[in-house]
Amino acid sequence: IPTFGIVPKLPSALYLRRKSLQTPCIVRRMRVTELFVFMTLIRLSSGLRPSLRRHHRLPPSSPFSLFSSQASLPPLPPLPSLDAHPLVGFGTYKVGYIPPSAASAKSGLVEETKDARTVVKAALDAGYRFLDCAEFYGNEDGVGDGIRDWGGERSQLFLASKVWTTTIEKGANSVRSQVLRSLEELGAGYLDLCCVHWPVPGCHVAAFEELVRCKEEGLVRDVGLSNYAVEDYEEIPRDLRRHVAVNQIEVNPFLYRKDTIEFFQSRGVIVQSYRSLRDGKEFSNPALVKIAEKHGRSTAQVMGRWCLQKGCVYIPKTTSEGRMRENMDVLSFELDGDDMEVLDGLTTEEARTKMRDSYKIGVVRDTT
Repeated sequence: IPTFGIVPKLPSALYLRRKSLQTPCIVRRMRVTELFVFMTLIRLSSGLRPSLRRHHRLPPSSPFSLFSSQASLPPLPPLPSLDAHPLVGFGTYKVGYIPPSAASAKSGLVEETKDARTVVKAALDAGYRFLDCAEFYGNEDGVGDGIRDWGGERSQLFLASKVWTTTIEKGANSVRSQVLRSLEELGAGYLDLCCVHWPVPGCHVAAFEELVRCKEEGLVRDVGLSNYAVEDYEEIPRDLRRHVAVNQIEVNPFLYRKDTIEFFQSRGVIVQSYRSLRDGKEFSNPALVKIAEKHGRSTAQVMGRWCLQKGCVYIPKTTSEGRMRENMDVLSFELDGDDMEVLDGLTTEEARTKMRDSYKIGVVRDTT
């Protein structure tokens, strides 16, 4: 059972988008100096500023045009593709559809949910540009409809998906088929990121290898992991680890896995946080309420800001348009050292035990 307890190399090939942003072209391996000169010339010739990071041409006034951290936040490393990762995303789990194997579905709990098309359009209208999707969520077609209704350019979005355990178990061909299905349903010519959703024993490495091949063909810009413990990551061959862009795990003040977070960050792997707001179940926690009142903020905003100050990507989820805007307003204040110390201490041993139990279920969930 995992304990849950460097700078990445350049990828074997750099993928640059043509003007259509639909078809990638492969550039030969280059040393860093050559790469900088080449990228500078390309960007100057196309009227773009000479930067190694892609900023998607979002309005400067939008907080989500900040693809590199504020001075008061720990900087995110560039993705292996040399793109920059958004600080804040919008989660689409249980938006318009509740998977049959979800805990709430099994318990018979009825959850109100609006259709994905409506919610995603509202999120994009509110200013979100990073959409966190997945095969398991069962709603990528609705997400794609919402994107089309919004009507903005594909280049303004950061679209991420994940392949589910059943697909991982079936092998490489199924992984590739799912990537193509996600592209079709989302209406995208490429994914900015695609991850292995769970480290299915005996299968996850082959699934990751296939995602790397999809990356080399330009179907995906970057590839990553989700729900990986340190031991799972170390099962990936060393020569493939340089492709690992992110690891998405649950991160919030009530499940703070300091050693795991620091392990991945020290290796240049960006940590994405899901359940950043703990499903709203701790909004009335006295310690959290006190800090929120101190700053004149909501408890959700305090949790989101804590996540960012830990150097993690913050991915809130809600179907309420008002809360969408509230959740994203986390860049205009800062938690002090005392606040962070209190929030760091909210994780209980019971929460850690529950997480370990969930991991044991998750790695084989829906598999044979």
